[in-house]
Amino acid sequence: MKTRILLILLSCALFAIAAFAQQNSSSANMQSTGATSSSTDDSVREPLTWPRAQNWWDGDDPNVVNLVTHPFARKPWIKRQLGPIRDRINELDEITAANASHIKDIDSRSQQGIQLASEKADLANQHAADASSQAQAAQTAATEASARVTNAEQLVNNVDQYRGDAQTEIRFRPGQSVLSKQAKDALDQMAAPLKGQHSYILEIHGFAPGHGQAAITASQKMADSVVRYLVETDQIPIYRIFVLGMGNASIAGEQGTKHASARVEVSVLKSDVVSTAQR
Repeated sequence: MKTRILLILLSCALFAIAAFAQQNSSSANMQSTGATSSSTDDSVREPLTWPRAQNWWDGDDPNVVNLVTHPFARKPWIKRQLGPIRDRINELDEITAANASHIKDIDSRSQQGIQLASEKADLANQHAADASSQAQAAQTAATEASARVTNAEQLVNNVDQYRGDAQTEIRFRPGQSVLSKQAKDALDQMAAPLKGQHSYILEIHGFAPGHGQAAITASQKMADSVVRYLVETDQIPIYRIFVLGMGNASIAGEQGTKHASARVEVSVLKSDVVSTAQR
């Protein structure tokens, strides 16, 4: 009987020594692993620490059954060992999910920013193109306005400038003021192109032989005869006719003497405004 009890106690002692050695080895391995993890990511998370036993029983009731079964790895002991690791893994999963969500949010906002910047760039390019078109249109309008101003200045400068366009000479018999058939045909031929025209005037100068007031009166009667025919027959407006009885006044290349011919000179003068407007 004593021998059997001694064998049982010896077996328990051997199992206890083996379990104690196994716990020390596992604790050393966990401490080494924790030290390595601490060296790689010490700034982020603290390393896991292996829970050390308070005593040999480690929370088990000190009885014969626990004395036999305590050295073996049981479910409660495994749960106590794996609990911190499981918690740390869950924590890492949560951090990974949060980082993924944060990265996705940053990427979405970046894409929105890029799209907004692209739209603003397109809008700026469109505004630049519109501004360029408006500038070209303004330049064209300014050029046209400048051309109109130049043309208007020329018209204003030439409004009272007249040049000789045609001249007709009507001959009279001495002492008479009646128009002959040949004289009427000459006046009709001169007045025909003037119908519907503007910016022209007629200068009618009468010349008569003799001296003093008698020659002036005779020249005035001949000139009046020409004016009357042009107004009544050829419908020339009276406000376009300027009449002057020159008497026996000398003209270019001719001396005003009693032998001077009786005649009326009709000159058509046109304003340069017409030629400028036509250009």
